[in-house]
Amino acid sequence: MGLKYNWQIIGLSLIIGISSCNNGKKIDRALVDEVNKANEVKKLSEAEITTHAMEWGEEISMEAQKSLMGTLQKAIQEKGPEGAVSFCNVEALAITKEVADKYKVTIRRVSEKNRNPKNIPNATENELLDAYAYNSENKIENQANIQKIEDGQVLLFTKAITIPNGLCLNCHGQPGKDIQEGTAEKIKNLYPDDKAINYQVGDLRGMWSIALPKKEVVKGI
Repeated sequence: MGLKYNWQIIGLSLIIGISSCNNGKKIDRALVDEVNKANEVKKLSEAEITTHAMEWGEEISMEAQKSLMGTLQKAIQEKGPEGAVSFCNVEALAITKEVADKYKVTIRRVSEKNRNPKNIPNATENELLDAYAYNSENKIENQANIQKIEDGQVLLFTKAITIPNGLCLNCHGQPGKDIQEGTAEKIKNLYPDDKAINYQVGDLRGMWSIALPKKEVVKGI
């Protein structure tokens, strides 16, 4: 059953306001038609809303990933892997928040093998991470996902994050082999409870968790 978003009352109020401003003069018919068209009833199915949420979540996750990786690569080039660890400690959450604020959504990167304690998954995220982990272990391709939460008022977009290349192993690979001693020491100092090591290229690292308010999704359609 389609959902109905009715803006006719707003349109009527605008027309009344126009009439008042004109001091009783004849209302411009073209202006009235323009107001009515702008506030015409919008009917959307749940499928349309979900499809747009999926597309929007993909767009946001790609922008956040690009911002993070671009800045991280620059930090590695300028300061080496050890400096990149310090960068992530200070800047990574700030970068994702900047993208989140831009789109009025909430963005998290979560992992069961987290480095930053703020990236520990909640109960819902844990279930989805388990599903992604099962797929990875069984050579099943992971697909982005949409879940309704908060009584359907929020659409949760999730997408698996994998280790894309050897560059990431400088901080997330095997200590003594991929992770140099100085980098390992820096990680230990900044993240005493770190679990994000011993990865290989292609391994599941975690997932994007992007909470999209339904009202913001509808606005974008």
